[in-house]
Amino acid sequence: MNPSIDQLHVAVLAGGPGSERDVSLASARGVAEALEGHVRRVTLVDVKGPGFELQEGTDIAFNVIHGTYGEDGTLQAELEERGVLYTGARRVSSGLAFDKVLSKNAFVEAGVSTPLSEVVMIDSGNVSPGEIGIPCVVKPPREGSSVGVHLVHNDAEWDAAIVDASKYSPDVLVEQLITGKELTVGVLGDQVFPIIHIQPRSGFYDISNKYPWMTGEGGTDYFCPADLSDSVTARVQEEALKAHRSLGIEVYSRVDVLLSEDETPYVLEVNTIPGMTESSLLPKAAKAAGIDYANLCLKIIKLSRNFN
Repeated sequence: MNPSIDQLHVAVLAGGPGSERDVSLASARGVAEALEGHVRRVTLVDVKGPGFELQEGTDIAFNVIHGTYGEDGTLQAELEERGVLYTGARRVSSGLAFDKVLSKNAFVEAGVSTPLSEVVMIDSGNVSPGEIGIPCVVKPPREGSSVGVHLVHNDAEWDAAIVDASKYSPDVLVEQLITGKELTVGVLGDQVFPIIHIQPRSGFYDISNKYPWMTGEGGTDYFCPADLSDSVTARVQEEALKAHRSLGIEVYSRVDVLLSEDETPYVLEVNTIPGMTESSLLPKAAKAAGIDYANLCLKIIKLSRNFN
């Protein structure tokens, strides 16, 4: 018989070896603090790579490692091999969602509204934006937090984007550039949260605008619920849920959407380990739905136990 949540020893997995380590540490500290007093014991575990140690008697690992290793299915596979229960998406759906090329293919197959795209091999000797052309968006396929993402408006920006993207991957996803409102939609189980409108104070929602406390520059304003008509709100939420389900994601996610100037929603990607500080986007949306930060963390644990 499974113990009740208040009797669990929860290990909050933090950090990781990837480029989003600092963000993950902040998320994990928030989750650990939120769980205090609601579960039997909370242990913060700084994960620097495979083979990390969990204290004896750990009942479930709360995974808050963003990006590579924690979000791409690698950590999930390791936990499954060890027989450790964990929160969030399973190994297969994590890997599918993290790879922007694979997830894009799944969106198209499921009829999710998403920008046109193609894959360009950087080492092919003929690196051009192909049929998408310029303007476009260049993305390393397997990075998070907009790492290596560039909006390209001319040949010089294209060349710079390829040089930067080549640091992360031998291939890049070249995507149709759509201008409009940047939105994000949280999904928890079958519940779709109120939409957040993300409004960077300059440029686009890159890492400096997401985490100005970390980069020392940028900044963003957030509006939740987003100021949209009922019909547009319903369509954005419908596309977000369709994208979430097209990847077979278990438990929860945060779906990034661009709303074009003609109010057509385009799904960009699905995050299976979204930021989880108290001021992060998923907790903001949950709060607007009447779920406070601690209860969001507890609901994630409760739903995750159904898949272990």
